[in-house]
Amino acid sequence: MTEQDVTRLLVEAFPGAQIAVELDGGHVNITVISADFEGLRPVACQQRVYAPLASLIADGTLHAVNITARTP
Repeated sequence: MTEQDVTRLLVEAFPGAQIAVELDGGHVNITVISADFEGLRPVACQQRVYAPLASLIADGTLHAVNITARTP
């Protein structure tokens, strides 16, 4: 799994968003800035970012995920 692989999954889920991914082994820092988060609570925003990564988290490929989700 590479930063580009994680970024690709997030770009598919959030077209037009600003996305930054820093991957260090199974640890990943993700920042997504998207209008899709408008009006959502922070937990709901994080859940939306986790969704496309769920299989990678479930199988242990990613085990420490830090998410920053904001609106533009």
